[in-house]
Amino acid sequence: MAGVLGRGTRLPPVHFTQSEGLGPVMAVLGGQPTAADADDLVGTALGKVVKALPESLGQQAAMLREYASVAPDPYSARPDPAVTSELVNAVEARRRVLVTYRSEAGNEWEAEVDPWSLVVRYGRWHLLCHSHRADAIRTYRVDRVRAVRPTGHGFEPPEGLDPVAVLEENLGLGWEFSTRVVFDAPLTEVAPWSRPPMGRLEPLGDGCVLVGSTRNPVMYAQEWPARVPFAFRVDGGEELRAAVAALVARFTAAVADQP
Repeated sequence: MAGVLGRGTRLPPVHFTQSEGLGPVMAVLGGQPTAADADDLVGTALGKVVKALPESLGQQAAMLREYASVAPDPYSARPDPAVTSELVNAVEARRRVLVTYRSEAGNEWEAEVDPWSLVVRYGRWHLLCHSHRADAIRTYRVDRVRAVRPTGHGFEPPEGLDPVAVLEENLGLGWEFSTRVVFDAPLTEVAPWSRPPMGRLEPLGDGCVLVGSTRNPVMYAQEWPARVPFAFRVDGGEELRAAVAALVARFTAAVADQP
């Protein structure tokens, strides 16, 4: 008869290979550079793990932590572990919650949402959910969630939900400034160069069109269409057209002959 492990059960010593012991230390340092500091919350936990390793392996891990220089990520944003845990519990229990959210501009509001999943994308944690306030799919940065309160309502997530795919598609929709970029190339050739946050790629005659929205037209102009190696024109979104025109003028001036 198989035994059952209860909470607090004492397990025999766990043996790690060098890769198993050093791999998590490298992953933590790579994902959170501040963990190299002993007074950091994650750094404190990492120090305890290092001390629990066998002596020889623990020495290697300690040296790795001490001598590996980690450049800080200016775009990193770490969510509150307590808030994250509450959201995970709500996802698992399929329980609707009230979230207090603060936008990048500093505006704060409360929304009643069905938390479908948590998705980690490029080091940032996102809550994928159905917002009853907007009656639509929404993605919220978990580091901007200030509080989570449970409700008495349950929910059922969409059948066959692919959280990463839905998040990627949703990131390109619902922003303030509309975008419409037409490419003089077939969809099959442009598709490898596009990503869901850029918008929805659709066939258009002999070419294709990328339809979406953005909160930052300047960033969109500089980082996305310019990388696609096909002729294009900005067909919609006056803010995006202005941003592309300003970018073209700046580049033209950069190669103009000196008087």
